[in-house]
Amino acid sequence: MKAVLITGMSGSGKTAVIRELAARGHDTRDLDTPEWSEWVDAAPGDDLTPGEGKDWVWREDRLDALLAAPRDRTLFLSGTSETMGRFLPRIDLVILLSAPVETLLERMAARADGYGRTGEERRRAAGLVALVEPLLRQSADHEIDTRRPVADTVDAILRLT
Repeated sequence: MKAVLITGMSGSGKTAVIRELAARGHDTRDLDTPEWSEWVDAAPGDDLTPGEGKDWVWREDRLDALLAAPRDRTLFLSGTSETMGRFLPRIDLVILLSAPVETLLERMAARADGYGRTGEERRRAAGLVALVEPLLRQSADHEIDTRRPVADTVDAILRLT
């Protein structure tokens, strides 16, 4: 069975989409959680780091085991990591969620918790969109604009799988 990665910038809707997929009974993992990701020291000169000298990266041993395990249905993963390129050969489909920067920043500002609640984090995130989203776009098989309701976005994802 397939492994599908749903990726995108902060505020693009990854968490909302993966929750909706889970609510519909699909096998899902949110890789942007402490179970699947961790803070590590950033490489010197790393300009893409939202935290002070730290990178939020996937726990490779856990993701390796998950992707190697046999499965009888499609596995939906959501997340974005500087190290995701290492896993792309084992991902069958990559879907990029996107929205205009203004939409991303509004969503982050409205969060009850998590990255993007402070003005500094949002300024940093806006800069990252210009640097990181083109790289995500290069590895994506499809792109979906998430300015529609979450249910519509999930329907579009399911049509692609």
